[in-house]
Amino acid sequence: MSQQVSTKIEIQIDNRNRATALFRIFMAIPTAIFISTFSDYTTNYDYAAGIFVLPVVLTLVFRGVYPSYILNFNKAFMNLSLRAAAYLFLLTDEYPTIEANEKFTVEFPEIEGGKKLSRGLPLVKWFLAIPLYIVGIVYALYALMLTLVAWITIVFTGVYPEWCAAGVIGTASYWNRVYGYAFVLVTDEYPSFSL
Repeated sequence: MSQQVSTKIEIQIDNRNRATALFRIFMAIPTAIFISTFSDYTTNYDYAAGIFVLPVVLTLVFRGVYPSYILNFNKAFMNLSLRAAAYLFLLTDEYPTIEANEKFTVEFPEIEGGKKLSRGLPLVKWFLAIPLYIVGIVYALYALMLTLVAWITIVFTGVYPEWCAAGVIGTASYWNRVYGYAFVLVTDEYPSFSL
């Protein structure tokens, strides 16, 4: 059984709202502002993009424990980010809620409070993930191109092409696996490079 972070996204293919799709980038601004309030690189260096990293590294290395309250926060933040991304990348017309939504979920593997995780690996996971970042950038560019095609298709036909959705969902899943490995630190299994 895989110990990687899994992502579930239920997309809306037909009967899309053309007007909201046309102005989606502007409609997503309030959610982007809300999410960005969790990120502050000017004064604190203990979290990346809203995900707590340094406290987890320290507790895993020195105590062999993953604090449950940080795990819950990181999972909730990743789920919120997924809902916002699904809206921005036109996978749904449903405006992202700040509360949990079963249509868009990120699931972590069972870590038993950190007992299943290596104590030394958190120090180098960010470095080991460099090839993943490079491939991820290519995937992100691919997803942006697919989103542009989907945007044009939705505006003119009201339908999201399934082949576009597969690439965008695959990219979101890929990046969630990378974050789960390199930053959220919930798995020691190296993420697969596939979409």
